[in-house]
Amino acid sequence: MNFQELSILRADLAFIAHWVRDASHVLDLGCGDGVMLDYLQTGKQCLGYGVEIDDNKIPLCVERGVAVIQQDLEAGLAMFADNAFDTVLCLSALQMMKNVEGVLRDIARVGREAIVSFPNFAYWPHRFALLRGRMPVSKSLPYEWYDTPNLRCATIKDFEELANRVGLEVLECVALQDGKPVNFLPNWRGSLAVFRFRKK
Repeated sequence: MNFQELSILRADLAFIAHWVRDASHVLDLGCGDGVMLDYLQTGKQCLGYGVEIDDNKIPLCVERGVAVIQQDLEAGLAMFADNAFDTVLCLSALQMMKNVEGVLRDIARVGREAIVSFPNFAYWPHRFALLRGRMPVSKSLPYEWYDTPNLRCATIKDFEELANRVGLEVLECVALQDGKPVNFLPNWRGSLAVFRFRKK
């Protein structure tokens, strides 16, 4: 897969990919259908693994040539040594975790750096939905309240606070809208929050 194909499929992943150095050793947690690792392997000569729990996504990873381990992230990453990876990715999966703090600590343990993304609950259409008395439904939060896999709702400021408490050093924070960075009022105008961090 080349960069153009990734950009068409997932503009957010295309933006995030520039933070991953060429020839890195990468762990992609909640890797889904393996699109990101497919690009990182072919476009940036990275090596690594995906971790995914969804039975339906595993064959898609295998078809793409992505080495995938089927496991629940909540069970931990004990199979991986400290600093085993240059970069750990957890993209649009953190909000589905019960124990977010534990997952973040594990991510920071096994990776020299990490990148996480999650829907920004402070995005202005989400705020207006709540003002109208409804739970938000949007491109970044595409589920109804009764069938959502998302357990946690967070904003950019919420994650900054948690990162500090968990002992993480935020290296970069970007709000994305349709895969493009939002510089003016990011917590209001960005639908997806993306953080790059490491242990302090």
